[in-house]
Amino acid sequence: MKANKARIIFHLDMNSFYASVEMAYNPAFKGKPLAVAGNPEERRGIIITSNYEARANGVKTTMPIWQAKKLCPDLIVVRPNFDRYRTASREIFKIMYGITPFVEPVSIDEGYMDITDAVEVDKTLQLAESLQQKIKNDLDLPCSIGIAPNKFLAKMASDMKKPMGITVLRKRDIPEKLWPLPVGEMYGVGKKTAEKLISIDINTIGELAEADVYRLKQILGINGERLKNRANGMDLRPVDPDAVNEFKSIGSSETLPMDTTDEMEIKGLFSALAENVEKRMKRKQAAGRSIQITIRYHDRKTITRSKKIPNFIDKKEEILKVALELFELHWNKEPIRLLGITVQDVEEKQNIVQQLDLFTYKKDAEKEKLYSAIEELTQKLGKNPFIKVKENVKEQPRTSFQKDFLDDFRK
Repeated sequence: MKANKARIIFHLDMNSFYASVEMAYNPAFKGKPLAVAGNPEERRGIIITSNYEARANGVKTTMPIWQAKKLCPDLIVVRPNFDRYRTASREIFKIMYGITPFVEPVSIDEGYMDITDAVEVDKTLQLAESLQQKIKNDLDLPCSIGIAPNKFLAKMASDMKKPMGITVLRKRDIPEKLWPLPVGEMYGVGKKTAEKLISIDINTIGELAEADVYRLKQILGINGERLKNRANGMDLRPVDPDAVNEFKSIGSSETLPMDTTDEMEIKGLFSALAENVEKRMKRKQAAGRSIQITIRYHDRKTITRSKKIPNFIDKKEEILKVALELFELHWNKEPIRLLGITVQDVEEKQNIVQQLDLFTYKKDAEKEKLYSAIEELTQKLGKNPFIKVKENVKEQPRTSFQKDFLDDFRK
């Protein structure tokens, strides 16, 4: 990038992504109210996302299915298909990568692009339109694009017009387009932060931009100054193509079809979660030395408990053993709504230097033989014969977003 050249950043945000993918996959859904939910068969299932026809009838994310159906009797509800969404996501990022190597995926359905050196300034809008149209033509998926001199403003711009919107937000536009918005609509301001700001009479982004920085630091710490800078359009963060590879934890969680105290069902889910974490760690060639479990109860009370272990681990059996130990110690026997396992203190294997004495080496070597034998039997029998718990054979939706596939489009 040329020195002192003004940056041009795109933030591309897919519109009601899961629902849009389902409509592209099954055109019969088009024009009809559609929602994706974790458990369509269960009235207590939760809406993950919905299309604009459903939203027009009041259907919202996290709404129970029974409530959504009451508002919209014709609502079509489908179970999520994450393999389908990942495939679509990979194709979207490939299209973006075809324009510039400076692509930073943020989640399965959004990412930044630094197109400063990819286009002449006067062709910026034309490039955004052609990118939006290519995704629509090739994949039948709608998106919105924000165009700005930095990541924060580009993110705010992409939210301003949906679906299929393109919004330019220059620094000179901030007083007119950004400052009148409620402070709770600002990217980076969560519900609790908004409540704190409103409590000191900061109700709009403009009022945040003009607020006393010392006062902001008193209630929000260093984040107060950062938010004030963002409200004034300042954000020096680069678009970082390698940001997706920076991970310190790998986890998986899942909401149960119904709240349960059934220990067989709970152990079955823990087994499936541990297997999922193992697969993801294998993909990243990583291992970790701390295990955390998450338990969300029927009343939505959530606890996390963790245990540090002496050596790095990456195998399902090891992860599951520690997770079950933690669970047995900390479960209060009340019905469970969600479970999660996270391996923390994660490092890539190439960075791990393990000092092996003879005893440790022998133990590790023996374990490798055992795991190889189990894997061989698993391939023959179709499931692990040594885990005598009820396995969940269907691919279930994971409530925690999995970022470790986001660089697949470069492969």
